[in-house]
Amino acid sequence: MDVVKKPVQRVKHIPQRTCIGCREVLSKRQLLRIVRTAEGVRVDPTSKLAGRGAYLHDKRSCWARGLKGALAHALKTEIGQEDRVRLEEFMNALPEAETDG
Repeated sequence: MDVVKKPVQRVKHIPQRTCIGCREVLSKRQLLRIVRTAEGVRVDPTSKLAGRGAYLHDKRSCWARGLKGALAHALKTEIGQEDRVRLEEFMNALPEAETDG
């Protein structure tokens, strides 16, 4: 009597990242990556730029918290005035977070 083995279904690994604003852990694709490059700190829409990265939700509240100091700490760098202005402009284009009421 032969025992037929069923093929094992492989579970695809989904990389997890933590939002530095609210500390929520989500899949990497649900968060925006900010990267430290030689040219400064940039938003990385492709998540493929070389450099040290940090992740944030696409919510203004998380960005505000991140820009207060968590982002600089996560990237292990000082955020220059020019970079800060660029990041704040990006933040202001984001939707306001819905209030939990």
